[in-house]
Amino acid sequence: MSTPFNTSSYRCLSSDANTTTTTASYVILGAGSAGSVLANRLSTQLKSEKILVLDAGCPENSLHHSWQIDIPAALTYNLLPSSTRNWHYNTVPQEGLDGRVIDQPRGKVLGGSSCLNAMVYVRGHALDFERWSTEITSSPSSVDLDWSYKGVLPYFKKAQSSHTSIGRSKEVDEYKGFEGPLDVTNGRSLSSEGYLSQPSPLFDVFVEAGKQAGYRSTPDFNGYSQEGFGPMDQTTRPDGVRCSTAKAYLRPALEANANLEVLHETMATRILWDADDKTKAVGVECVGPSGSVTRVMAEKEVILCLGAIGSPQILQVSGVGDADRLRDVGVENIVVNNKEIGRNLQDHLEFYMQYRCKEDCTLYPYANWTPYPHKKIGVGLEWFLRGKGIAASNQFETGGFVRSRPGLRHPDVQYHFVPSAVVGQLDVLPHHAFQAHVGTLRPTSRGEVFITSPNIMDYPKIDPRYLTTKEDIEDLRSAYRLTDEIIRQPAFDKYLGEPLNTTHVDITSDESVDAFIRDRSHSAYHPSCTVAMGTCVGTAGGVLGTSNLRVVDASIMPSMTSGNLNAPTIMMAEKIADYIVGKKQLKEDTEWFEPGEDVRDVKQRCGEPVRKIEY
Repeated sequence: MSTPFNTSSYRCLSSDANTTTTTASYVILGAGSAGSVLANRLSTQLKSEKILVLDAGCPENSLHHSWQIDIPAALTYNLLPSSTRNWHYNTVPQEGLDGRVIDQPRGKVLGGSSCLNAMVYVRGHALDFERWSTEITSSPSSVDLDWSYKGVLPYFKKAQSSHTSIGRSKEVDEYKGFEGPLDVTNGRSLSSEGYLSQPSPLFDVFVEAGKQAGYRSTPDFNGYSQEGFGPMDQTTRPDGVRCSTAKAYLRPALEANANLEVLHETMATRILWDADDKTKAVGVECVGPSGSVTRVMAEKEVILCLGAIGSPQILQVSGVGDADRLRDVGVENIVVNNKEIGRNLQDHLEFYMQYRCKEDCTLYPYANWTPYPHKKIGVGLEWFLRGKGIAASNQFETGGFVRSRPGLRHPDVQYHFVPSAVVGQLDVLPHHAFQAHVGTLRPTSRGEVFITSPNIMDYPKIDPRYLTTKEDIEDLRSAYRLTDEIIRQPAFDKYLGEPLNTTHVDITSDESVDAFIRDRSHSAYHPSCTVAMGTCVGTAGGVLGTSNLRVVDASIMPSMTSGNLNAPTIMMAEKIADYIVGKKQLKEDTEWFEPGEDVRDVKQRCGEPVRKIEY
């Protein structure tokens, strides 16, 4: 099995008296989306406390390949097998996906997956957080943070600095933040200022097709109404640079706060426990890039921010988890027997529906070296010189949220639209084409992350168990048919060519559609919920059955939010940071849209397409 780190001189230090020791008040493991937020807020608010952050990755602003992080349109470079900024995790073979092994990239760099993701800024639906407030009421923790929508909206706003001008109004602005560290804009405002290229008209065509199919339009998926079609925000700065949490939170804090220190290329290997109180976390052991081992002692707290894969892994190798299974893989010191650690793994699945485009209005000339190398070079130079043009956008400038069946209170299908088509997730096809990314938002399948040995260097087993429930395949089947209906609306008449990857699918046959879904679906890269609030941690992230140990990342979600997970992960860190430093929790009452009689209640469509298109 491959190992995620240089372990040539690593050794266990259980009784090594010569091991180097250092001390901090708070030790944060992981400088990703949550860890960077905590590093900033704790070091700013607690000036007398030393905050030490350990991260296995390299600095995100190192000269080597930093442009691949900074250029929004270059996002797929970080998914290449050669990338050193990626943990390159994989699932075990998935029975529900015809036995395929699915990639699970995670960021191995300061800023974590906020340096690798597609930068889509989606908070989730208000009802996700209303659901959270009921799911975690059984938590035995004495802390009681409010995770309802009124308890989280102020923290979304606290984090955000909105630069989006599209669809601005008083009603829209009510839901935005304007003074936070995290820059949020819409790619159109950056790509439309290019001299060498202009945004594709297909972005607006997709929104119009959604409206023609009977859905709402919405100016802001993160405002009053998530439901509908419209512009999609992204975490990009006004100068066209990806706004990772390293740039938004970590770098400014390092420059301003002398009490903050970051050790990069340093991997925590296990949690250290007090000799007398076996459940009290007192520090961690870690290994540096040369293999040297250090004890890092925490006077107040150890905070895990290693994500839905890394956080349950280090808990399990440190003796927190299902005792019987831990013993089976060689973990001898059981600290807390909690069978739920690593379970409840949830992830979003999605597939692409791809079509040739009859007009010359896609990314094809700018994304391929042949036959137009000068165009690809030109838009790259425009970004380097001006921070503008199509390279300054992630090219997910519009999207949509719809309900796949009648009776749902909020959308369960998400669209990301892009005016190009790719093989896998990396190679743009050498002709004009476009694709809709289609995924369901609240799958019922549940998986797990579990270690394979007591050595942190060995990758854990990741088993999402995709499509193992009847509901999940039915929902994706409905999403496929609804998408076909949307693409066949009159708005696309001028552009729609033949299908590229669905020519063999009989849309009238459940078996045919299901076969396509099982063969073509892939992860949306949203692993979560493996150390869930209510069963594994309290409402402020404290690990149940322990003291001085906290988890703050996507793993503590009790269930997934309806959309991309980076924005809610940042929000969670903002909220728990306020609790740690002793600030009063923010709350804000507001309203949100739910469908009524004035909005189309979607039908389950089977049979022939609504409109036949001659290609």
